[in-house]
Amino acid sequence: MEFLNKEYLLLLLLLVPYVVWYILCHKKRVPSMTTSGTYAYIKTPVTWRLRLIHLPMMLKCIAYAMLVIVLARPQSKMPWDNDEVNGIDIMLAMDISTSMLANDLYPNRMEAAKGVAEEFISDRSNDNIGLTIFAGEAFTQCPMTTDHASLLNLIHSASPDIVVKGLIKDGTAIGMGLTTAVARLKNSKTKSKIVILLTDGSNNSGDISPLTAAQMAKSLGIRVYTIGVGSDKQDTRSGGVLKHFGLNFVPEFDTATLEEIATTTDGCFYRATNTDELSEIYKEIDKLEKTKFSVQQRGRKYDYYQPFAVVGLLSLLLSILLKITVYRTIP
Repeated sequence: MEFLNKEYLLLLLLLVPYVVWYILCHKKRVPSMTTSGTYAYIKTPVTWRLRLIHLPMMLKCIAYAMLVIVLARPQSKMPWDNDEVNGIDIMLAMDISTSMLANDLYPNRMEAAKGVAEEFISDRSNDNIGLTIFAGEAFTQCPMTTDHASLLNLIHSASPDIVVKGLIKDGTAIGMGLTTAVARLKNSKTKSKIVILLTDGSNNSGDISPLTAAQMAKSLGIRVYTIGVGSDKQDTRSGGVLKHFGLNFVPEFDTATLEEIATTTDGCFYRATNTDELSEIYKEIDKLEKTKFSVQQRGRKYDYYQPFAVVGLLSLLLSILLKITVYRTIP
């Protein structure tokens, strides 16, 4: 058992002056009956009433002590449970360049990638997961967290629209995206740290090359899974180019760089040309990355004041009852 408001226990010290006052006052009390001598009462047997004459005072002390304990809020102390769970640190690095608006995946590459990522996150309840997004620039959309509800909201809000509106530069800075994700994992204490990098193009922006970023990840023991999303086919419905919001872009893909990133960091490279393939890739990564570790979890605490409140109330009532019956005094 432990107390939430331990400072209230100091009130128990007030019992000391009360007991001292009671003793001193009891010695000075005027006898209820005056006699010329006590010789006639020497052989009078001591009754239980006389033996328990201090009981009302003791009951008051008990009632006060119980009141103080109730104010201190005693709580049940639950034991620690050792549980073995699966959990690793994961950063998702997601391409949000305008080419992700191509509709060779339904309804487009971006929405398909977000939908599959959301399913992946929902199945990894014990993991710390964060999100980095990149186009011509990269930044952390969400640091690693176990608050997956907030993470899912941020993933849902990620969109190439911020590129279309000119909030960040367009392009595909794979090296910058990977570096930003790696920076979030460098201080991780878990045994397994991974980056899942998803893009639909080749590196054409940023100050850091993808292979340099891969070497950084390797030095920190971070495994990188690379996913190339999209088909090599051009959109014949728009004359050989993919169009969205008036933007034209010809599909280009650099599988060699993505493969080398994965090889350098002991990860794997995957290619997804449709939504089903992308979903299967995330399921395979989910199976590969399972690390067990032991955690200590403490059960919920409950207030445990009821027994003390009952004892205190009964003590007070019994003290009052004795004072008005057995130990009633006549002025």
